[in-house]
Amino acid sequence: MTAGYSGTPLATKLGYKRGMRLWFCGMPDSVRAEIDPDGIGVEEYDVATAGLQAAHIFVTARAEMERELTALRLLIEPAAMIWVSWPKQAAKVATDITEDVVRAVALPMGFVDVKVCAVDAVWSALKLVIRKELRAAQ
Repeated sequence: MTAGYSGTPLATKLGYKRGMRLWFCGMPDSVRAEIDPDGIGVEEYDVATAGLQAAHIFVTARAEMERELTALRLLIEPAAMIWVSWPKQAAKVATDITEDVVRAVALPMGFVDVKVCAVDAVWSALKLVIRKELRAAQ
């Protein structure tokens, strides 16, 4: 597992732990290599499924992000986390997503953002969790 440009291994920055039930959507190969899901021992799913403890979606379009978050909101464990990654402005990748757009979509769904992360030179990420007062109702 490499330490990326921050000096901290990416899987550690993202909070991924051995045995965690995890689903990745649209993850670039370079990020997959740095996280090394097999090496850290997470239980990776091919499709989003009920009982996920974490998900990490890589998106470039707001509509795609809305679809994924809507589906994941019903599938994840109450204390689970979702990382939403989008291309940084400097990456010169066409996108209609910013940190503020992620919040505008996620907050009305019952999520709250708790951390921001530079995944690599191209991707930023915002960590979302379900608001504590809504977890018991799930």
